[in-house]
Amino acid sequence: MESDKALVVFEDKKIRRIWHNGKWYFSVVDVVGALTEQPDYQKSRKYWNKLGQRLRDEGSEAVTNCHQLKLRAEDGKLRETDCANTESLFRIVQSIPSKKAEPFKRWLAKVGYERIQEIENPELAQKRMKEIYKAKGYSEDWIEKRVRGIAIRDELTDEWKNRGVNKNIEYAILTNEISKATFGKTVEEYKQFKKLNRENLRDHMTDLELIFTMLGEASTTEIAKNKDAEGFVENKTAAKKGGKIAGDARKNLEIESGKNVTSDENYLEKPESVKRLEKKNK
Repeated sequence: MESDKALVVFEDKKIRRIWHNGKWYFSVVDVVGALTEQPDYQKSRKYWNKLGQRLRDEGSEAVTNCHQLKLRAEDGKLRETDCANTESLFRIVQSIPSKKAEPFKRWLAKVGYERIQEIENPELAQKRMKEIYKAKGYSEDWIEKRVRGIAIRDELTDEWKNRGVNKNIEYAILTNEISKATFGKTVEEYKQFKKLNRENLRDHMTDLELIFTMLGEASTTEIAKNKDAEGFVENKTAAKKGGKIAGDARKNLEIESGKNVTSDENYLEKPESVKRLEKKNK
């Protein structure tokens, strides 16, 4: 799942979530902070600790049904966080004295239902994705490349999974190998070059950057298949070779065109159409 799907917004408050065992699980601390209008994460956590203890004393199952799942914290690291599915969150929300409780429950039902629709009809998820990118001001050509890039990336990660690569630890390393060989930069270095923080790097790539990213990942997939690469070490070699193919093509284009492919351009400034769409979806 794309990282941007792991974050949703309720009345300007960011709510982290994760797809787990066929259901959305939401950060309870984030929800509590949004409903009680706490000024920061620490105060939200303290509020949840007190509320959780009261619910336990009352014999409520809402707290015991929470799961400790890893979500990305503000420092960018994955940390275990109390998470609850839609059903458990409804019970927790009912215990919070807030005028926002009812609007939140309606919002929660909506975002949960949309995911079920997308599972039943994957084309719907793609359509929604295209609409969001279009509202952000991206061109139709760029959107098609971005969507195609997602499919190529999914094919690569599926191949890695089937070849014994550990998703949580090693995917990022292999991705950096491809990026380094293709562009001369790791993902983090590339984000710094584009003056990005937690944003998705690929959402800020130009058409050519997306094309060479796709070439590097598609080449890596083909090499892994044809060489029957198994495990992390062999797939790391395939990643370097796949990235080099894209890197050599990039350098040749730069020589012939006299212009660098890598660009420090980004799409951080949101047009008014995006702001209206985000406001409508709250």
